[in-house]
Amino acid sequence: MFSLTRKTKEALLGYTFLLPALALIYMFVILPILLSLFYAFTDYYLLWPDRINFIGLDNFRLIAERGEEVRQVIWNTVRFALMVIPLQLGLAMATALLVNRPRKMTLFYRVAFFSPVVLSLVVVSILGLELVAPDGLINNMIANFGGEPVDFLGNPSTAMVTIVVLSAWQGAGFQMLIILAGLQNINDALYEAAEIDGANKFKQFLHVTLPGLRPTMTFVVIITTIGALKLFVQPMVMTGGGPLGSTRTVVLYIYQEGFVKRDVGYASAVALLFTIVVGIITLMQRRLMREED
Repeated sequence: MFSLTRKTKEALLGYTFLLPALALIYMFVILPILLSLFYAFTDYYLLWPDRINFIGLDNFRLIAERGEEVRQVIWNTVRFALMVIPLQLGLAMATALLVNRPRKMTLFYRVAFFSPVVLSLVVVSILGLELVAPDGLINNMIANFGGEPVDFLGNPSTAMVTIVVLSAWQGAGFQMLIILAGLQNINDALYEAAEIDGANKFKQFLHVTLPGLRPTMTFVVIITTIGALKLFVQPMVMTGGGPLGSTRTVVLYIYQEGFVKRDVGYASAVALLFTIVVGIITLMQRRLMREED
């Protein structure tokens, strides 16, 4: 009678436990990617699912023809990333340093700084709408000091900045937690040696803390960059991409083309190019940081 070895039984048991997770990954990650890759070369219209024709590179030619529109959403995405990444990482680093050493109410501050992360982005965006509304809390405070109300989301020059500040506040707690773990892995003996050599706190930060955090910061910078490039919920809820398209990002553009205008083929082509660009940026970041190491 055929019998399985103990090692084979353990392997089969392990794969059995993995099957539910693998099925979900296939259904919600791999399958959508494959379908998007296929639809990018078709004229798939959402209301006519039975009329799909292969059109080759026509969707990509259409992207080139819509040059000004596409350039605007790309610039909005890049502008958001350039603003939010240093702000969010700065907040994360400052709060991580603040709660790293045991002191009074440290646990309270850790929970307080991390709590926005567990909130839904939709909830945070609605909260932001209430805060910056013409009759909201912030404008009421400005009026109390004798100032004029500011149309934060109705002005192209302030709408993106408002979303940047809100996004940095909401996401900094996650990066703080990762940086905090990196800080606690740095040997205290290094700080003691630096202090004996006469290094002040700032020099200790430059020559001990930052080098010790290099692997952690590599990971944090990459995930923050990817998250910034995928900006979607905040502009969709708060501005709808306005005013004058100043907050319409690439992912919001894909959503509007695919689900609002129902041109799934064109939206899939944009999504495919966007995925390639994000992948290249991520690989470049990893390579540059590895060369610095």
